[in-house]
Amino acid sequence: MLIKIPPFYTGFSFSLSLREMGGAMKSFIEMALPFAAMVMVECGEVGMITLGKAAMNSGLSNLVYVVYYNALGTVLLLPNFIIHSCRNNRRPLTLSVLYKLFGLGLLGICLLQVCAYAGINYSSPTLAAALGNLIPAFTFLFAIIFRMEKFDIRKPTSQAKALGTIVAITGASVMTFYQGPPLFKTILDSDLRKSPLLSQQSNWILGGLLITITCVCSSSWNVFQTATVKEYPDEVTVVFLFCCFGTIQCAIFTLILERNTDVWILDTGSELVSIVFAAVFGTAVRSTVITWCLRKKGPVYVSMFKPISMVIAVIMGITFLGDVLRLGSVIGAVIIAVGVYTVLWGQSKERELAIDGVSSLESPTENTHLLRK
Repeated sequence: MLIKIPPFYTGFSFSLSLREMGGAMKSFIEMALPFAAMVMVECGEVGMITLGKAAMNSGLSNLVYVVYYNALGTVLLLPNFIIHSCRNNRRPLTLSVLYKLFGLGLLGICLLQVCAYAGINYSSPTLAAALGNLIPAFTFLFAIIFRMEKFDIRKPTSQAKALGTIVAITGASVMTFYQGPPLFKTILDSDLRKSPLLSQQSNWILGGLLITITCVCSSSWNVFQTATVKEYPDEVTVVFLFCCFGTIQCAIFTLILERNTDVWILDTGSELVSIVFAAVFGTAVRSTVITWCLRKKGPVYVSMFKPISMVIAVIMGITFLGDVLRLGSVIGAVIIAVGVYTVLWGQSKERELAIDGVSSLESPTENTHLLRK
């Protein structure tokens, strides 16, 4: 016996399937877009660091570099801020929000970038990228302190996160205090033989310590920025103002430390290229994307992409800067990666348990309704 399906029923099913497909596509984009944005940020950040190191090798002061590229980036952000302010009725800026934006500029631009590029100047982009893997661990610690992340020492997931944090910090210590022999020769080996080993070692340790301070600043900035954006959910205004505050603070800091006016003169094309790239990507694009991802996904999600930058930095450092890949860097990077992914494993298991808990709470209710029917 043939059963005829009424036309209205077929149309209803077709429209329902289209709606389901649209919902699935929307959820896929919501998951994929922050992921793709953060991968782009990490690739661009390593490129920016490598260009900055090349400019500093040619004689550019790391302090002047930070001031120039942040000032140019703030100018690039200005038209968008003006258009956004004219078109939208944004919430009024309270004194509390302005204080927080001032603090974000001090922490995320002045202290963070001054220490970062001083550390890179003493060491290498490879060490900076490797120690950057500490950011997820430090972010996790700050998220616990400010109650953005749950922690119960009796649970295996919390134990995994605590152990991973300790392991990651141990790996960073290995990278900072132990260089080890070079794994293969590079074009700069002859120059390295001429320079005193003690000087290299002390510069490497100082660079590592400065970059570790940068990681602490970056982690606390992630948490602080997330809280600020939740309080004042206007990314365009937040990004422009904290960049503006940070640039002014950097300029004052540099004028105090750099008494020689000749350091402000750009001598080579590589210095100009590095400043323009850092302004466009580092200040305008990176700050906006990270602020958006922090609001969407939170500080721990943003920080977990740091391990990607290690591989990119090694390739770019060896190719363009002639960096020497040493045994200590490899051992330390492996230890850090193990620690970071132990923390991430603990977080993913917590999410799975939370989803299972919600499902188990919902299923008895559904069964009761079926029995009643």
